[in-house]
Amino acid sequence: MSERIYKQQDELAKLIERYSGRDGVHATAIPSLFFTRRSKVTGSNFAVYNPSFCIVVQGVKEVLLGQERFIYGPTDYLVASVDLPVTGQVMEASSQVPYLSLKLEFTPGQILEILSDSEVRIDPKENAKRGMFVSRMELSLLDAVIRLARLLDNPKDIPVLAPLITKEILYRVLQEQHGATLEQIAIEGSSTKRIRDVIEHIMNNYDTSFRIEELSEIANMSVSSLHRHFKEVTAMSPIQFQKQLRLQEARRLLLSESTDAADVAFRVGYESPSQFSREYSRMFGFSPIQDIKRLRTINV
Repeated sequence: MSERIYKQQDELAKLIERYSGRDGVHATAIPSLFFTRRSKVTGSNFAVYNPSFCIVVQGVKEVLLGQERFIYGPTDYLVASVDLPVTGQVMEASSQVPYLSLKLEFTPGQILEILSDSEVRIDPKENAKRGMFVSRMELSLLDAVIRLARLLDNPKDIPVLAPLITKEILYRVLQEQHGATLEQIAIEGSSTKRIRDVIEHIMNNYDTSFRIEELSEIANMSVSSLHRHFKEVTAMSPIQFQKQLRLQEARRLLLSESTDAADVAFRVGYESPSQFSREYSRMFGFSPIQDIKRLRTINV
């Protein structure tokens, strides 16, 4: 790691510490920017990553997408180009050197604006690509991230400068080796854009059963093409994707509303409470009742 990158990361770590203060995920005055601080290694955390650019400034994180593992630390960045249910785990953290990270959310519209401005030639017929990747952090990209975070010290500059610097960050990611992954989410007619439409449909209707033919119509693909492209983007089938969404929402409801497990099973779309309990145990390692008791004990 070069001396300049080391100094930049040290400055960014101090900024995140200053605007975090304690463990947890912290919103900032920049609506799309979030900081995370953890003072100890965590267990598996289940979440849905929306389109976002993520960097770890201190520590190491592991993210599982389906059966695929992504590990990144201070020399890397991670991008999720579409909504993806994942399992995350902080692997290196301590009270002396806490895990510190930054997440910048973005939209396909922002990507499309950059592509329009830069007049990049795009092939809409290019095959769908995995909706998550890890890449090497370059100095020019880190410099833009630092400038965005510094705006928190000058709130009056945020409305004008934050959108411009965010655009620069996304532009620099588009210029690097995985840039085509981002390009494809914004291009009408591309395989990735059509899979994104299917993902959006499942996200909005996760509690409702669907026919695979219905999804293939949304994507304007054959059933076999839909399965192939969906798995390429998300590392799972549409059914597996929906199941993860259902179980994550069920866990959230059980933890926040102290409601009955059978009632939650029906609310998230299961017809059989016993099937719900089996699949919940398979995903989280405990039955619904055991899991919620355990989580409440941990969070006390």
